[in-house]
Amino acid sequence: MTKRAQAKYKIDRRMGQNIWGRPKSPVNRREYGPGQHGQRRKGKLSDYGTQLKAKQKLKGYYGNISEKQFRGYYQEAIRLKGDSGANLVGLLERRLDAVVYRAKFVATVFAARQFVNHGHVRVNGRRVNIASYQVKVGDMIEVKEASRELAVVMEAQALSERDVPDYYEPGSAKMSVKLTRVPGPTEVPYPVAMEPNLVIEYYSR
Repeated sequence: MTKRAQAKYKIDRRMGQNIWGRPKSPVNRREYGPGQHGQRRKGKLSDYGTQLKAKQKLKGYYGNISEKQFRGYYQEAIRLKGDSGANLVGLLERRLDAVVYRAKFVATVFAARQFVNHGHVRVNGRRVNIASYQVKVGDMIEVKEASRELAVVMEAQALSERDVPDYYEPGSAKMSVKLTRVPGPTEVPYPVAMEPNLVIEYYSR
């Protein structure tokens, strides 16, 4: 299991953006970075700095997954046909924890990872407890019946700050969705602009 190495809101403050669009983000009150030097004026970023920030932001958004795992997604993205940036986003969006988050089964991508790891999610009727599991188009993802009344699930269902994207189709069972297609970068409802092509440039230096 990949562990989150730092407080998620510290990622927001380091990026200077509310990357999950959460109302409680400290960026809504303090746009400068964390620490005693956070309020210092920042110089213009170099091309490398811009690419690094794009990588940190995209990696942080998906639960701050490990560098080794994220580089693996890059290597898979450039191996696939088509635009590498779009391939990268497609691979990240097909992570099971990302699907659970998008479907509003839980409130945050960090909670989604824990939710999957604790065995609350089924894919095509089979329990899957690996957060990085790659969901395929046509797969049915659902919260197992015994877990549907958990507080973390009920809280997520009441959220009004985001909607389930249209590349998911509601299943016949309660709290189930089917992935109908792999989304392109412009279809993914990121609260802030993501630049996957800069991430590809960062790794291909």
